Amino acid sequence: MDEALVRSLTPGVLAVLVRRGADFAAAEDAVQEALLEAVRTWPAGPPRDPKGWLVTVAWHRYLDAWRADASRRRREGLAEEEPLPGPVPDVDDTLWLYFLCAHPSLTPSSAVALTLRAVGGLTTRQIARAYLVPEATMAQRISRAKRTVSGVRLDRPGDVATVLRVLYLVFNEGYSGDVDLAAEAIRLTRRLAAVVDHPEVSGLLALMLLHHARRASRTAPDGSLVPLAEQDRSRWDTAAIAEGIGILRAALARDRLGEFQAQAAVAALHADAPTARETDWVQIVEWYDELARLTDNPVVRLNRAVAVGEADGPRAGLAALAAVDPALPRHTAVAAHLHERDGDLSTAARLYAEAARKAPSAAERDHLTRQAARLNTGRGR
Repeated sequence: MDEALVRSLTPGVLAVLVRRGADFAAAEDAVQEALLEAVRTWPAGPPRDPKGWLVTVAWHRYLDAWRADASRRRREGLAEEEPLPGPVPDVDDTLWLYFLCAHPSLTPSSAVALTLRAVGGLTTRQIARAYLVPEATMAQRISRAKRTVSGVRLDRPGDVATVLRVLYLVFNEGYSGDVDLAAEAIRLTRRLAAVVDHPEVSGLLALMLLHHARRASRTAPDGSLVPLAEQDRSRWDTAAIAEGIGILRAALARDRLGEFQAQAAVAALHADAPTARETDWVQIVEWYDELARLTDNPVVRLNRAVAVGEADGPRAGLAALAAVDPALPRHTAVAAHLHERDGDLSTAARLYAEAARKAPSAAERDHLTRQAARLNTGRGR
């Protein structure tokens, strides 16, 4: 099976069922059943019209489940409205579905989780990692969201802010993880920017482009992580950087600052520096101050501590880090980095090893383990 094809078709199939009157939760279940049937039957004989096949099977699964539910028998007239077999129009409904999943009946966090699961194609584990919560907690959140929208007609699109949060998390998962959704998130954000006049949409698009421009240099040939300061900047996509900076400047000129514009400004300062040594860390600290004012996000304060350590020295960075919750993921790794820069190699090695045990991914764990080994080897000479 072509898994990339199936993933690209899923949002459109789900949209067809919702447009035909299926409630979202039941439609999503029916689409998942159709995908399982495809896994079972397609290898032996793939259909000529994959999307049409998925729509037909999912619709039948939905009707079967609906008929079996005694409380919904009053709606059995839907069966008589089943459209005649034929090709399904090739319409990209993905962005429309993103807005519908940001339904006013859902909290923003539930809307994001539901959309990532049903439309973005992420697993519950991947969504939990993006939210920094246990997988069981995220599974309960998604289940509650599905129960909330069960039987609700999704005809009141949600707000832009929630859609942006969804796209941002999809991009982050695609940029860093095992499901490549970054290009799709950029494509959808471009579409959103074309139809919605909002500076934060431009800010998010700029942020995505600036991060994506560095993607080729983020890992070594063996798959190991390459820290920003050690990346080969000649491999950065200068066209994407120029486009991102241009979009950001236009958004900032409107004087309606939001968190995505501020994040993009930090990314632009990194991208604009010819070398790591020439990075304008003082300005980066100032942008993190703006971000902290806008969001009060603990991750922002953690990143700010790193920037303060570069701008004002490692001891200033450690003082800033002391105000950040030590239970925050990557707190220990930041502490290790700052202690190393301060010359306390014994403490840094111990903290790198501790951070490796807490790492959220194998690549990050291996990187931190190598950092600890490097310092331990150096001290043993």
